[in-house]
Amino acid sequence: MTEGQELIAYCGLYCGDCFGYKGNLADLARDLRKELRQAKFDKTAKHLSTIPFFKAFENYPQCYEVLGALVKLRCKSCKAGGGPPFCKIRSCCLKKGINGCWQCDEFETCVKLDFLKPNHEDAHIKNLRILKKKGVDAFLSGKKYW
Repeated sequence: MTEGQELIAYCGLYCGDCFGYKGNLADLARDLRKELRQAKFDKTAKHLSTIPFFKAFENYPQCYEVLGALVKLRCKSCKAGGGPPFCKIRSCCLKKGINGCWQCDEFETCVKLDFLKPNHEDAHIKNLRILKKKGVDAFLSGKKYW
């Protein structure tokens, strides 16, 4: 298997470019939460929120909660069992016995890929076209869209 091939998702996205796979946002959120706890910033935020200029600190509990959610945004590549467990794309590829949508003649019009558009626009389609036309090695060594 070509190095990095396991990071090519069934849909054509490259997991190695994903913040969930890299874990950088999760690490930063974890570290910031730790610093905030050590500084007992919840008390500071409560006091600051009484000053009109710092009114936004009223939302500190929600901010801390969101940071906690960011800590959980960590995953393995979809081929290693990561990603949404309900992924229809993975199920379809496994059912067809293919490595990814680029091996399917219907990917250009497949509605299963539509849920990616709000976040990735057409990046996955561009990647799938490269994979289909040039192959895995060329894809891995070239530009990948996210």
